Amino acid sequence: MRSGAQDCILQGILLMNDRMKSQVARWRWWIHLIVIGGYFFPGTIFALIQIRHHPALTGTPAGLLTACGIELSAFGLLFALGWLASRVRLDDLYFRWRPGWWVVPLGAGYSLVLRLAVAFTLIAVVVLLGITGLVPAEDIREYLSANRPEFERVVNVSSLQKDPVYFWLTITVVSFVLAGLREELWRVATLAGMRYLWPRVFDSTYGQYVAMAIIALAFGAAHLPLGIPAAAAAGFIGFLLGSLIILHRSIWPAVFAHGFFDATTFALLPFALRTLQQLH
Repeated sequence: MRSGAQDCILQGILLMNDRMKSQVARWRWWIHLIVIGGYFFPGTIFALIQIRHHPALTGTPAGLLTACGIELSAFGLLFALGWLASRVRLDDLYFRWRPGWWVVPLGAGYSLVLRLAVAFTLIAVVVLLGITGLVPAEDIREYLSANRPEFERVVNVSSLQKDPVYFWLTITVVSFVLAGLREELWRVATLAGMRYLWPRVFDSTYGQYVAMAIIALAFGAAHLPLGIPAAAAAGFIGFLLGSLIILHRSIWPAVFAHGFFDATTFALLPFALRTLQQLH
């Protein structure tokens, strides 16, 4: 039970917080949202119009680290510019380490749940289309085979198989830092901008889920260079990862879930591609 004094202190803190928010001009939050929220837009457009002859992460460990360094530096610069404009607090980025030491195994467990959710959703869609007769099963199989995710645009599959250094860098640096940390920071910073610009719509718990659904559409669109099925899956996964952030009020379960999901995807990628070729 809280005492009256504690209630007064809490109300004072909340009032001070609201005043600090109001001191940040609205136009500064627009800069934050445009600079950080629009981070993936130029790269997506460029990737869609570009005929790529080599994977983005090259085929050597040195090239991979260079590509990661460039990506992280670009994101870090834009993130810093957005922060300088809005001065968003770490609490609004859900940066607190929660829920304790077991956040890492929790993230691993969530990554398995994500994979099962994607698999079950795909199966449900295929079964529903088959039952209703809207699309013949053979057409579905041919479409998925012809439009499989173009992972070769990202990593060198041959290097994953033959170069252990490239393999381990992919399932650590790429999966947990370039993908996990960078993309979840982008997601939560975009959410913060939406919450401050439209608090009546997005500041409640329900509103944050709605915001995450909108952000997931942008996240899926950023994966269009990999193909439409990959973009749809990325959007679905993005919403689930965003939901983890809201559920735990912390970015870290989503960071580790994202990292483990991508790490297992890259580790299994050569086998998965061989299987798809055999089915085709």
